[in-house]
Amino acid sequence: MANAWKRDKNQKLLLAPKTLISLLVLSIIFLSSLFFFSSSSSSFLQNTNPNHSTTINTNFPIPPFDCFKCPQSKPIIANVVENLKYPFVYSLADLGNLPEKPHKNIVRLLKGKAFRKPDISATIQEVLERMRSDGKKDGFVVDVGANVGMASFAAAAMGFKVLAFEPVFENLQRICDGIWFNRVASLVTVFEAAASDRNGDITFHKLVGRLDNSAVSEVGARLAFKSNKEIAVQVKSIPLDELIMPSQPILLIKIDVQGWEKHVLNGAKKLLSRKPAEAPYLIYEEDERLLKASNSSSKEIRDFLKSVGYNKCVQHGTDAHCTKE
Repeated sequence: MANAWKRDKNQKLLLAPKTLISLLVLSIIFLSSLFFFSSSSSSFLQNTNPNHSTTINTNFPIPPFDCFKCPQSKPIIANVVENLKYPFVYSLADLGNLPEKPHKNIVRLLKGKAFRKPDISATIQEVLERMRSDGKKDGFVVDVGANVGMASFAAAAMGFKVLAFEPVFENLQRICDGIWFNRVASLVTVFEAAASDRNGDITFHKLVGRLDNSAVSEVGARLAFKSNKEIAVQVKSIPLDELIMPSQPILLIKIDVQGWEKHVLNGAKKLLSRKPAEAPYLIYEEDERLLKASNSSSKEIRDFLKSVGYNKCVQHGTDAHCTKE
């Protein structure tokens, strides 16, 4: 054995460039995970607001998703979001093609940069900041199509309580990561369900590699990424009117469900019919191609909203912001 060791000790260890890149990425992921798991930064701890008077109904018709029983996602690639007044951390579900073409935020992480600011995160904080300055601070934010929590955590970082709906299991795992990283278990309640206009089960189409484009409509899921593999799964569906009590104050509803918006709104008719002082601020994605794939249209949605009193809708990119006057 001694002679064998002598023969081998001068040999060079050769690693392919791709292997070196993979090792570098995994090392950074490991170090980043250690940092975030051990971090007790006040910017995250401040998210729990002991003076917040709003309470959550615990008698839901479906149980909230239990992050403590959920298998841990892996690998974990998480980082803080750049350029927000109320920063938060979120975890990536889609990593890109490692090591050849990683997700853009992984590239940013390797360069020592924060994750790119999601537009919806900035929008949510701007709207809630205006509401809070107007004295509206006791109420929930409802996040329909929560993805990995970029809207939910933007609200929770400000101390608001959130009801989040997400049917994709891999995204739920990342939401659980974010709940831990941001210390917001007391603020964010998650449901493994698709909000819709009926109670029961519904076929949902997951898009591998682009889980954020998953949709009820198979056509809608594959609209922008035709080459990605699609997997049909059965998920729970529930109307918001069956889960949110009439007495629960709702400040804001955000809906991003890849063309299924009309069905979500139909299932929230009672909630949206509240008098103007109690009606939630509404943000929903209004993409005509996706709506058409789900046999709907922007006109149909606007007509419905007018019927429940939402007469003012303003377009912000592909999102519509609607209020009652």
